[in-house]
Amino acid sequence: MRDIELTHEILGAAIEVHRALGPGLLESAYEECLAREFTIRNIPFERQRPIPVVYKDIKLECGYRVDFLVAGRVVVELKSIEALAPVHDAVVLTYLRLSGCTVGLLINFYVPLLKDGIKRFVFGPPANETEQIQHGGHGETESTE
Repeated sequence: MRDIELTHEILGAAIEVHRALGPGLLESAYEECLAREFTIRNIPFERQRPIPVVYKDIKLECGYRVDFLVAGRVVVELKSIEALAPVHDAVVLTYLRLSGCTVGLLINFYVPLLKDGIKRFVFGPPANETEQIQHGGHGETESTE
């Protein structure tokens, strides 16, 4: 499955969770329900996966944990907050850089329509595929419309 297809599957699962629960719950509730939805849909994932920092060829556990690493290649970071800030973009880009992944999703469940709370990140060129969306160089972001 290509990255674009995988992100489509991830977003379908997130939309299902948002339809069932609506906005306003704690991030941990959405995380729990999204993990369940991934399992139902047979989407492979790791939850709260540690992301080490490599310093002088040594991996250091510094407390970075990605909410979900899906299929070993898509970083998914969840929020349930009134408004996303640039720091949230920076966190996803940091996770992409540290993990070696090229695609990330930032999903804010606090919004009335989930499509308004989704940001997709492409860090560097996508591996072995032509994206249907236009992307630029390092660390480009886009909102799904």
